This record gives sequence, structure tokens and C-alpha cells, in this order.
Amino acid sequence: MLTTVTAIAAALPLAFGNTGPAPIGIDESAPVITRDDIVIHAPLERVWRVQTDVENWPAWQPNVSSSVKQTPGKLRPGSSWVWSTEGLENITSTVKQVQPKRRIVWGGPAQGITAVHVWTFTQAKDGVHVHTEESWTGEPVSANAEYLQDALDASLDHWLHNLKQRSEHGHLERGTPGDRLS
Repeated sequence: MLTTVTAIAAALPLAFGNTGPAPIGIDESAPVITRDDIVIHAPLERVWRVQTDVENWPAWQPNVSSSVKQTPGKLRPGSSWVWSTEGLENITSTVKQVQPKRRIVWGGPAQGITAVHVWTFTQAKDGVHVHTEESWTGEPVSANAEYLQDALDASLDHWLHNLKQRSEHGHLERGTPGDRLS
């Protein structure tokens, strides 16, 4: 009987399609959670490239002052980079999960805050739907959740609009002519 159960369990991924490991998500019990969406009228390939080229973030994200990859090549589980944004210095983010051109999850600690950030990209007739959600936990978050909730809400809203601008037009409205996508 055990071999029959084992055989059935082994066959299920083949019958229904192996979708890989279960998706990693945000911390649903976190005191600060933000979810936001936008539709971008640009090729999915471009939107993905802009978002995952972490070393180029300062070129199109005005609040990102630096971003340096610690691991070479394309982002993959275990890839990390150190970046600074909006007063948070030397954030080390590590990729937890990636499905190229579909989904990426990263996170890590920064000044007592532990973040988990999920990005989902879906091609549709009206453009690329980008959904993002992020959770923050830690003592600083518990101590000042309302303020940090507002800060994260604003940050992700700005991030999505800058991603849209960069992906659709190749530059920010206030960008320089040299700040263009090829």
C-alpha cells in the first residue's frame, strides 16, 4: 500500500504540472504591510530588466542613492546587493525566490527592520500588471507602525510610478538625455 501511495504522490506533479517550490510570501502578521499595483505599457522583458537591474536603480529611483551587487550575474536565490534609500543605509537584500519575468522575492534586515518584498509581473492585453507587496517587522516597526506604514505606502507608490516611467519612456521626466534605456 505504501508503494502505491508513494507512486501516486510522485505522479501528481507530472499530472498537474510541476510549478516548483511553493511561493514565498510576505509576513501576513507583520505590523506594517503594503500592497500596490500598476499597469505598465511596455514589453514584459523590459519591465523585468529594469526592475531586476539593481545596480541601475539610482538612475531611475530618485530615493535610491546607491546599489551594489554582491553576487555576479542575474538575480537568483541567494543573490544579494547592498543599497541605500530614504535614510536607510547599507540595506543588504537577498533574493529568496525568483521565477524569471514572473515573480521575485527578496528581503533582509535594515536598522532593526526585517522586510520581505514580493514582486509579481503578469502580461495582459492592456499591459504588464505589476503587483508588489511588502511586510516590515521588528522593534522600530512595532514602536512606530503608523508612521512607518505611511512611509512604506508612499515609497512603494513612488517606486511603481518610477518603474512605469522608466519602462515606458526609458527615462524619468526629470532625467537627463543620457539616462535612457537602450
